[in-house]
Amino acid sequence: MQSFNQFLTEDATKNLHLEHLEDLVFLYGIDGVRSGINFLRSIRDMLSGTAKKKVDLHVKWDGAPAIFAGTDPEDGKFFVGTKGVFAKNAKLIKSNADLKKHGYSGGLAEKLKVALKELPKLGINGVIQGDMMFTKGDLSDQTIDGVNYITFQPNTIVYAVESQSDFAKKIKAAKLGVVWHTTYTGETLPEMSASIGVNISGLKKTKNVWFDNANYHDVSGNILFTPKEIAELDRYLARAGKSFRKIKSRDLNLFMDMQNKIPSVAVASSLKTFNNTKVRAGEAISNPRGHAVEYLKYFETWWDTHISALKTQKTKDVKERIKQEHLKVYRRVKPTLIATVEYQTHVVNAKNVIVRKLGSGANRYRTFVKTNKGFRVTGDEGFVAVDKAGKIVKLVDRLEFSHQNFTAIKNWDS
Repeated sequence: MQSFNQFLTEDATKNLHLEHLEDLVFLYGIDGVRSGINFLRSIRDMLSGTAKKKVDLHVKWDGAPAIFAGTDPEDGKFFVGTKGVFAKNAKLIKSNADLKKHGYSGGLAEKLKVALKELPKLGINGVIQGDMMFTKGDLSDQTIDGVNYITFQPNTIVYAVESQSDFAKKIKAAKLGVVWHTTYTGETLPEMSASIGVNISGLKKTKNVWFDNANYHDVSGNILFTPKEIAELDRYLARAGKSFRKIKSRDLNLFMDMQNKIPSVAVASSLKTFNNTKVRAGEAISNPRGHAVEYLKYFETWWDTHISALKTQKTKDVKERIKQEHLKVYRRVKPTLIATVEYQTHVVNAKNVIVRKLGSGANRYRTFVKTNKGFRVTGDEGFVAVDKAGKIVKLVDRLEFSHQNFTAIKNWDS
């Protein structure tokens, strides 16, 4: 089994996926548990003004698509692209003809065409990645709660900037908006390594492109925990530590090994999928024991339904054996599973204290989600934390943002 540190070292070459803080335990076992608690302590210390080592914080902008731009080190030519830039047959857009060549069409092709025309003006050195926030046609005028805004909705969140502000004037003048968040270095694209953060001070300014980096900016300059908030966070950390001591490493590894052995066609029976059903329903885990027991029932019911639909008895017998092998292990390690879910609930509660605090910092924009009843206020998608050892996790209030991601009206739904 990979340790958390090994994972970060080996996976850091491409910044394509970040893990939720509370999920580290089911990905990296005891190493993940320790890392989760240490992250929370480090951020607590930083936001209470007592940190000896800084944790870098970045805002997760809810943009789409992911946009890569820079110079191809093999031929020195400028390119743009989406996540296909690191594929074996790299999809690099160096001319409009490459859009058709690589199969891009419709709205995505139009956005990449704008990016190819405008982003070279920034004088990008190397390769950077960001989230595309808008092109000209995505901007609209909205009146929300009596206030006039310029809005854009690249994905789930609606970003709103007061129409008469200087920020709005820059948005309206731009043909493209991007938030940069990752820098890549290396001799060739396939060999490049990713590091969170982009130094935008060297980028040239042009009215045609609005850009920023994803660094967390506390505009108010006063985003420190109150004594009451520190006490609340410490309570959750103490409870997480108490649950940690009840987790048996061997049993946790057994559970994880069995989860990893679930066939790809049966991934819907995994604990991660089960947990996502709770997120979709907007349900917090308040009873770890009940949650663990419910998962075992969920797993068995899923497999029973799957097996009953099979055509031959031989295949049914094979799948039944797989089901029973998993259930045997899951029942044996149930006390550790319960303790682990209990640990997760305390970590989630602690994390949400931090997310709420970070979200209280002043911004130049407001964020909403579109519902059938109009616009509802929400926070940023979340935050990314990077410690000085290079460990990276995302901090997202999943009952807020992830539930919205499943249920909110997207701009392509309307």
